[in-house]
Amino acid sequence: MASFFFNSLKIRCYISLILACILVPQALAFESSMFTSRVRGVFFKNHKSRFSRPFAGFGLQLSKTSNDQGIDENTNEYLVQQRLAVEAAKRQTRKDALEEDKQRNLRLKRLLHTEANAESSDVSETGFAIPKMYQIRVSVDQELRQELKMNGREKRGRVFIEKDTDGCLTLKGLKFEMHAFFRALKKSTYLLSANLPTVLDDGSIFSPGDEKSMVEGVDPYAEFWDIQSDEDVLNTFQKADEFFNTYNSEIEEDDAKRLKRPSILIHVRKDPNAPPPPPPPAYLENMENPKETNTMTMLSFYSFPPGGVKDPEEFALFLRKAWKPFDALGRVYVAKEGINAQMSIPTNVLANFRQCCLAIPELGEYMENDINIDPIPLTMEEFAVSGDMDGKPCPPFRNLHVRVRQQIVADGLDHELDWESAGYDMPPMEWHQKLKEAREAKESGRKNEAPLIFDCRNDYETSVGIFEGAEPLNTENFRESWEVFAEKLKDKPKDTPIMTYCTGGIRCVKVGAYLTQEMGFTNVSRLAGGIIAYDRTLNDQAPEEEPMFKGTNYVFDGRVGREITKDALGDCITCGGKTNLLSNCMNTNCHKRMVQCDKCRDTFLGTCSETCKNRVENKEKSFFERKAPRSAAKCETLDDYALAHSTKPMNLYEEIKKNTAEFMGSGYHMISDTVQGRLLCNLASMSREGRVLEIGAFTGYGTCCFLEGANNAAQAIDYEATGTREKGPFVMSLERDPRAIDLTSSHVSIMASAGLGEEGASKAAAMRSSGLSSVTDSSLSYSYEKAGCEVVKVTDALAFVEGITNGIDNQDVNPFDIVFIDADKTRFLDYVEACLVNDKLLKKGGIMLVDNVLWKGVVLDVNNGTLEDKPDGLDAQEVKKSRRARKLANAVHDFNSAIVNDDRVEVQLLNMRDGISIIRKK
Repeated sequence: MASFFFNSLKIRCYISLILACILVPQALAFESSMFTSRVRGVFFKNHKSRFSRPFAGFGLQLSKTSNDQGIDENTNEYLVQQRLAVEAAKRQTRKDALEEDKQRNLRLKRLLHTEANAESSDVSETGFAIPKMYQIRVSVDQELRQELKMNGREKRGRVFIEKDTDGCLTLKGLKFEMHAFFRALKKSTYLLSANLPTVLDDGSIFSPGDEKSMVEGVDPYAEFWDIQSDEDVLNTFQKADEFFNTYNSEIEEDDAKRLKRPSILIHVRKDPNAPPPPPPPAYLENMENPKETNTMTMLSFYSFPPGGVKDPEEFALFLRKAWKPFDALGRVYVAKEGINAQMSIPTNVLANFRQCCLAIPELGEYMENDINIDPIPLTMEEFAVSGDMDGKPCPPFRNLHVRVRQQIVADGLDHELDWESAGYDMPPMEWHQKLKEAREAKESGRKNEAPLIFDCRNDYETSVGIFEGAEPLNTENFRESWEVFAEKLKDKPKDTPIMTYCTGGIRCVKVGAYLTQEMGFTNVSRLAGGIIAYDRTLNDQAPEEEPMFKGTNYVFDGRVGREITKDALGDCITCGGKTNLLSNCMNTNCHKRMVQCDKCRDTFLGTCSETCKNRVENKEKSFFERKAPRSAAKCETLDDYALAHSTKPMNLYEEIKKNTAEFMGSGYHMISDTVQGRLLCNLASMSREGRVLEIGAFTGYGTCCFLEGANNAAQAIDYEATGTREKGPFVMSLERDPRAIDLTSSHVSIMASAGLGEEGASKAAAMRSSGLSSVTDSSLSYSYEKAGCEVVKVTDALAFVEGITNGIDNQDVNPFDIVFIDADKTRFLDYVEACLVNDKLLKKGGIMLVDNVLWKGVVLDVNNGTLEDKPDGLDAQEVKKSRRARKLANAVHDFNSAIVNDDRVEVQLLNMRDGISIIRKK
């Protein structure tokens, strides 16, 4: 086998194909599509001038209602694809800018290097005309360095600019060139001034800003002129040219003081007229350090600002920036209709956070009932374990996520309502009194005087907590509410008093708007701030009062539920007992919201059923116990990575490689490598009976691989005896080279007697000191566990196999599952024909493996007509070798072209090592 680079990236595709070739006569065709989308461009504007984003947007477009993947613009998926596309375009823009800088710098380095090595400053050694360049020595004043926190490297430096480029023609171009080195300058407004250089006796240029040369009370830049326009830039570089020509005309050619190129001194200083940075917002003044807080406060709020949010993406970015100083955590949804937030805030900055929210126009006065704040802050210890993640304690929130959505609460309506007209927003204490009165009315027989009270939450929420006298809608999601209201209120007078509530009040805004605007009810009220505000207000203003809400309030954070009273209203999902405990199924692929008691939670490992419990147990036993630490070894190439993450072959194979190098010398490159050997072994393992004919054994590496695979096949089919010529797992290996026969028989003998492990490897290694024994027999038989093997010495392998095919010799040999051909390249077609002419040599549906079908890559030249007939510059011996190589390359190409057009077979040529064709006999 000739050595050729093996592309291990394709190995998975190869195995899939091989399975199809061996096991399925007609492979099924699968189609897969990659999710792609063209996303509408988003153009950012400054949000009320509070933050600037110097980013224009991208020409990415989605159609109004659908794109190639059928994504509706009115879905969250559409918005996500929008955002991802914009972020990807931003990353690409930054990447392109960095690449442009990199290429510019590399070009300058090459020019400087070429110039340094050239005999002439104008032309390189190869005749390349070297462009003229200017050397700019830049210094930055101390005040500006401190303001921009510039590092020592950016105190002063050199910039090289090619002549006649923008850098020496315009002020903008000059600043761009300087920013490549002094990147911090991009963030500031600054002034430039320039002067011509002073050349010292050693040829170096004097730097006036050097501390060593500073004279107290003397401004070293007093004689510099300002650069404020394109005209100033042109004049500056013109002066540099004139100084260069005049100065060098007075200096001898070999004088060290001679300048190599025109030079300019440029000084960068702070613009005294630049506007000062804006002062920090008032709500950040004297604010405590949020990292020093002892407690965290849970809160929520929502807002439906008039006119909505004009640019949700921009507003979401603004909120992330505005809330960053508070170390805020939580989940916030932003849509055109408004904002919905559930958050955790360090208690020591809670007042500052509230001031911040009030200062934001889209929140401020439009936050209904201000911010809903949980009455009892959580200590940091409590906060760390008050949430639930897959049945394990965790913080309610770990990060701050501000996400853009189509709606802040998905309502399923086909048109938007006026959220400002949503009924009466009833304060919590008034609500409390109304419920007490309704209870008294029902208890005294005046049921008709009591209002209708609706719990607008979903069934899993109402199952563990509800207001006295309230009627649940029993919906699985909020979108189902409208049909339920239509049924419950179909016969009610339009002036019927209706009271609604939900967790934080936001759903009731939509319910109130729907009941008044779509259904025409005139006496609709809603609990201001929802259950959260009721809980806090009752605790603050009337802690002695009995809560009218019974049980647990489901909340949308990691805590899942907040217990308000001890009442157990829910039915355990597994035992049916009463409980008020809410959780999510610990099987992450289920994650079902559920009510479950403590006892069942322990019994079922936090899962909802025996099925999910079994899945969790299996997951813990299998994956987590088998999961190994990542290897610290580095892989230089993907081939190295593929080998490192493949099953390592047994020890004997490495010794076979070493013996081949020892005894075959220059022929070592012909041996199968590790990956190809594993492929041969797996092919034999997957064959029907483990019967392999190998034409061309070389030193036995492939023979042992086939024999190992044949034994695997024996175990798979529970073969009881040892395979022979007539039946069962069996490898017959043909070879004509006596030296190769000696090595193959020795290696197979060791495998048969000592195995593939350490014992076999030791015996193979000993061959290099004891020497190689010669084989005189024409045929040697071995067995490795259940697989038989015969190594046959032949003078003409093709005549041998044709004798089997024609039934004139070796009639006791039954057909094989696999025929491996690594023999005379000029007779490849004859070997294949012997396999196809009938089924005596190769079974119907069997495969042929033909090696070296890329022939060192020369087949590509043959195919393209670029193979030289008589290469120049070769001696007689090399010409002879070249003539043979061309002959074999042409023969291999002819074989490849013929076999792919043969209707009796299906062919896949794999680009691994020197190429191997898998040919399935139909």
